Amino acid sequence: MSLKLWLTFQDGRLVYHSENDTDKSQPVRTLDYDTPLTGEVSPLQGSTRFDSVRVRQISEREFEILEMLDDDVIVAAYWRFSDDAKNLWRWGVGKSPEGRSRSYEELFIRQD
Repeated sequence: MSLKLWLTFQDGRLVYHSENDTDKSQPVRTLDYDTPLTGEVSPLQGSTRFDSVRVRQISEREFEILEMLDDDVIVAAYWRFSDDAKNLWRWGVGKSPEGRSRSYEELFIRQD
């Protein structure tokens, strides 16, 4: 898997940008959104799998992320940042285009 994330937390909002180039035979897939941390639904750009997102801050370093298509939750994720914010651990359950669900776990390490 080859995935890069750019995250900005500002004024009670999360601005998210990702670039996935795992499949080298395909163009880089991007995903973008700017959403409040209150669980409100916001539009999401760059995906045919999702059209909206809800982000809810659980604690100072923990977040619930729901990526949806037509109000159907496709990915439900839990994010947790390390105390120094250099690591992001996220895990959840995602539904494939065929309707099969699978769990996943990912660790991202901040690159400055």
